[in-house]
Amino acid sequence: MKYTNQKIVLKNRPVGFPSINDFEIVNETIETINYGEVIVKILWLSLDPYMRGRMSEAKSYALPLQLGDVITGGAVGKVVFSNCPKYKQGDIVEGFTLGWQEYAKISTNNIRKIDTNLAPIQTAVGVLGMPGMTAYFGLFEVCKPIPGDNVVVSAASGAVGQLVGQLAKIAGCNVIGIAGTEEKCKYIKKILNFDEVINYKKDNVYKKVKEYCPDGVNIYFDNVGGKISDDVISNIAPFGRIGVCGVISQYNLTEMEAGMRVQRAVLTNQASVEGFLVFRFEQRYPIARKRMASWLSKGQLIWKEDIVNGLDKAPEAFIGLMKGKNFGKLLIKVSD
Repeated sequence: MKYTNQKIVLKNRPVGFPSINDFEIVNETIETINYGEVIVKILWLSLDPYMRGRMSEAKSYALPLQLGDVITGGAVGKVVFSNCPKYKQGDIVEGFTLGWQEYAKISTNNIRKIDTNLAPIQTAVGVLGMPGMTAYFGLFEVCKPIPGDNVVVSAASGAVGQLVGQLAKIAGCNVIGIAGTEEKCKYIKKILNFDEVINYKKDNVYKKVKEYCPDGVNIYFDNVGGKISDDVISNIAPFGRIGVCGVISQYNLTEMEAGMRVQRAVLTNQASVEGFLVFRFEQRYPIARKRMASWLSKGQLIWKEDIVNGLDKAPEAFIGLMKGKNFGKLLIKVSD
């Protein structure tokens, strides 16, 4: 057994937006594995905003990467060598820590077998993976939609946002999506059937939210933080629910930005704000996957992917993700 592995490691800690120079491609040889481990050939790699936080030394819910570490990331792959009786060669698996590399040596405690009958295998890191679980549990368990609610979703064309809006429509809600280009806004309005859209680069978000939700926002699913969130929360309805999923607008700041203060709106409307990490719902993922797969097969959920070919393109694609250049769930196709 001998595998030559190409991997992308953290060379420098980014200051502000990441640059190509913050990453390095290195090679290694994998020759041995321990009992309970397998070698996985990576087929699909997921790029997600949370990865930026792990490149920083700032305290977060996960330990930061060290210089020289392979970039952590979810991936789908095929078992090519096994030293575990529960896994055999050819099994298709998904793991949250497989990382930016061609081959991963990993404990089977950190991967799961994929039901390849549910949907294409790359959906295991998309609509049936972490983004899908985040949308499902973030909306239904944290925000608790009621038919007729006004639901505002930021980053509405992204991996999580596109699903949240569609799930809210399934739940009988009025959905307003916020995105950054006319193409994205047209997509979420015409294809995903959101009720209204706001282009935050052209429109006055505060005024548009007030126009579309004259009685206030019942649910705000927050993927971005920053001024957009200030503008939405300032329009919160009595007993509104705010689910804080991500703060991508803040990840690349070199100094704190001044912002509107929303505590008065939260206080006077007795609104609730809850940050959540999807992993707390992990024991119920199988239930959510089956429901999401059913909606997907019936055409009630539409899932858009943004696919880039080649592991070496991952740094450039990730930098683009930080700047909102992706359209849909960003994936790297590493191998066939």
